[in-house]
Amino acid sequence: MPNAPFIAPARFDDPAAALARVREIYDAGTAYLREQLRAYVGGATLDGHVRACYPFVRVRTSTVARADSRLSYGFVAGPGVYETTLTRPDLFERYYLEQLTLLMANHGVDLEVGTSTQPIPLHFAVGEGDHLEGTLEPARRLLLRDLFDLPDLGAMDDGIANGTHEPARGEPQPLALFTAPRVDYSLQRLRHYTGTTPGHFQNFVLFTNYQFYIDEFIKLGREAMADPASPYVAFVEPGNVLTRRAGLPAEPGDDAGVAPPRLPQMPAYHLVGAGNAGITMVNIGVGPSNAKTITDHVAVLRPHAWLMLGHCAGLRNTQQLGDYVLAHGYVREDHVLDEELPLWVPIPPLAEVQLALEQAVAEVTRLSGYELKRVMRTGTVASTDNRNWELLPGRNAATTPERRFSQSRAVALDMESATIAANGFRFRVPYGTLLCVSDKPLHGEIKLPGMANTFYRERVDQHLRIGMRAVELLREEKPGRLHSRKLRSFAEVAFQ
Repeated sequence: MPNAPFIAPARFDDPAAALARVREIYDAGTAYLREQLRAYVGGATLDGHVRACYPFVRVRTSTVARADSRLSYGFVAGPGVYETTLTRPDLFERYYLEQLTLLMANHGVDLEVGTSTQPIPLHFAVGEGDHLEGTLEPARRLLLRDLFDLPDLGAMDDGIANGTHEPARGEPQPLALFTAPRVDYSLQRLRHYTGTTPGHFQNFVLFTNYQFYIDEFIKLGREAMADPASPYVAFVEPGNVLTRRAGLPAEPGDDAGVAPPRLPQMPAYHLVGAGNAGITMVNIGVGPSNAKTITDHVAVLRPHAWLMLGHCAGLRNTQQLGDYVLAHGYVREDHVLDEELPLWVPIPPLAEVQLALEQAVAEVTRLSGYELKRVMRTGTVASTDNRNWELLPGRNAATTPERRFSQSRAVALDMESATIAANGFRFRVPYGTLLCVSDKPLHGEIKLPGMANTFYRERVDQHLRIGMRAVELLREEKPGRLHSRKLRSFAEVAFQ
């Protein structure tokens, strides 16, 4: 059976050398698969099933002792063997190097790197701009299943992140939340849903449910590119259309992007900062399903924080249109995560994120202390999967949404925030929510076209600037403070 070269496990006492071996194995394997695919597309007959496997990294410890660390990651739970497969060292080089360095520093052990037994699916080895298989006739395309490994959903479940993974007897414990195939699957999905390559995503992500926010982000992004003093170096739009900051020289590939004929389902825009410390903004549209879908995939990039900026229904008669709601708790009536994260799991507020959002509101509105309460309320946000919850029958019903929201002390209602926060908790990504009241359906104040247009013009710019200022404040925090220990479980994986 033709296989890519197998590289036996070797020990490394230098994390950079270990990562170089990871890159060697991955590059050789994917190059081999692409070479075999080109031959097959060219009409060659392949001699049996073609396979290349991901690199793996492994650590062995024999003691519970480790270096003193107040980080929530970078160490294993106890004695044993821990292992994970790795992918795309070009994309994750900085992240992998940090994780490997922490493991060696905390445990004083060597790293083992070699070729795993986990096949690389052909779809994940083909370059982002390659579509070789598209020229095949249907009969030969069907035979790809016999000749190459295709994605295996059994290797991509989220059992590790969900806390349900039980290694078989003698099987190593996991080192990371995601296996290499699971990461590759999400990278493919991100390209599809957002219209940009994963390499453009930044470590701080803003999600919104309204295009108005995206329009304003585009405006601010282009203004930043015209400012030679801007802290951002590039602005990327769907189709990987890249604008570099004024005064910076062009780089190879800058002009490779092409605006798509129509926007993708959840378009992403990226204000690129040094070391990926900029801001990505994604219009996720409406509904908890979209919110789960996009965060399922962004999570593999291991961002430092994601925030929800959107509109909500105000549930209290003391609220005014345009008021802000800083979520400190969530009523999850969205149901999309009920299997992965049971409702009895609390979703706690994260102090660093809450303080950054509150400070950002104060700075941008120029209000503080008691005066800040005029425009911002902290409280519970309810999220529902029923956009027309107001129309549910209430007479003689055992319970109604209105009653449940009142009993929960909710101050606002939307369809996405609880999902984004819950998936942040599930995937150990710091999260936060700042919403803006756009209507009050319980009090007869619904959005009408003229009123809505006025509201959007007056509030969207300010709300977005608050979110971006919060990111700046979070960026000043050390990642170790953001990645709170309250997000980690008992026997946690070592990778951040």
